[in-house]
Amino acid sequence: MSLLRRVVKTPHSSFYRCQCYCGTTVTDNKNENEKGNKWFTLPPFTAAVNGAALGRELAGVKMDNSVTALKWIQRCCPELPKSLVQKLFRLRQVRRESSNVEEQRPKRVSAKESMNIGDRIFLPITVEKFPSEKVVDYPSSEEERKFVHSLELYKDPEIIVVNKPPGMPVQKWNFGQGGIGIKRSLDELAAKYMKYEYSEAPRLVHRLDRDSSGLLMMGRTQLSASALHSIFREKTFDTQNEDLESKKRILQKKYWALVIGCPRRSGGIISAPLGKLVLDNGKSERITIMSDVREPSAQYAVTEYRIIGSSEKGYTWLELSPLTGRKHQLRVHCAEALGTPIVGDYKYGWQAHRKLKHLPSPASAVNRGAQSPRLKTDPFSLRLGNGSITDKQPHLHLHCKEMVLPNISLALERAQVVSDADLVHVESIKLEAPLPFHMQRSWDCLSS
Repeated sequence: MSLLRRVVKTPHSSFYRCQCYCGTTVTDNKNENEKGNKWFTLPPFTAAVNGAALGRELAGVKMDNSVTALKWIQRCCPELPKSLVQKLFRLRQVRRESSNVEEQRPKRVSAKESMNIGDRIFLPITVEKFPSEKVVDYPSSEEERKFVHSLELYKDPEIIVVNKPPGMPVQKWNFGQGGIGIKRSLDELAAKYMKYEYSEAPRLVHRLDRDSSGLLMMGRTQLSASALHSIFREKTFDTQNEDLESKKRILQKKYWALVIGCPRRSGGIISAPLGKLVLDNGKSERITIMSDVREPSAQYAVTEYRIIGSSEKGYTWLELSPLTGRKHQLRVHCAEALGTPIVGDYKYGWQAHRKLKHLPSPASAVNRGAQSPRLKTDPFSLRLGNGSITDKQPHLHLHCKEMVLPNISLALERAQVVSDADLVHVESIKLEAPLPFHMQRSWDCLSS
């Protein structure tokens, strides 16, 4: 039975209750310090519930003994999708009441903050909207199956790699205001059509923006997903204060982007901290370069770039190598640090797009596009045949084109410890994804 199907309102009070996974009661009332709002209150944190999960080692990677606010919510309310909980944190809609100070007003808490014994977490009552919606079990379609399988670029016993099409979200977010409300997501389709002989569905280990395209990796087992996740975390958190030139990076990613204008230099390294701005009273957010790295929300972000080619028509092709993994890192670094926003990025390059002139499509590009097999099948209405620079409203031109990483399947087969030191010596695999149709068409247009 789902979490919120157990929620009932008592006849003579405004309290709600539901039975949680951890066996305690979740209540909701009107907090005097948060007038006009209602909150789900999770049970006080206790290490006893998590004792079995602490201090474990998985694939040679020791698990963190501390329990974060995100982990506590997931353990108390496993019915809530992780993507939904993460969105609540990003929109600063999660509160914590500390047990250390009496009568303390609940304060905002980040997903990575550690819990102390007795701390209580408050979630907005609006989370009831998610489980209350009917979950649609879409019937299998041969056309969908063929399309999803056509995205597959690489498969071995431990991982599956697909070429994510632009316009398709990696995960389904459909929560309250700000949700994209898309009907189908790649993780849902992978679970339906990419299990093959395995009993469990492929697991996501990283994400791409909805409008981005390119290499997306999934672990086929819990063990491989944990190992891959540790590699992507290493890329995100362990780059600061390193010698970027001499260190052999375990994970290497290269994106191609078409930008408006041309950087002053042919290549270099962008090192600019990024921070989050919450807009419209928490309904939306925007990432920007922070002037002060000491700001609480500032995150170290590094991108290596080089010019692939430029055009007299005012566009430049860039190869971007993110050395950290921050949200919207490449888009913000291109728009604000280089002054060359990515084509189709209306969030960070709206002003530049207002000045764009419509380019006619060369006859050769039109003929190639008319014969492209990728235009014949589009079961999810992604408009894959549109969005080049010859269209009035181009799609985002950002594509994860290349990825080099250790052969996880080989490492696990040899029973090696999955740690940074060992993975450096494991044979690497190199993966490449062809450009999506709209970017290929833009390339043909600028090359003619």
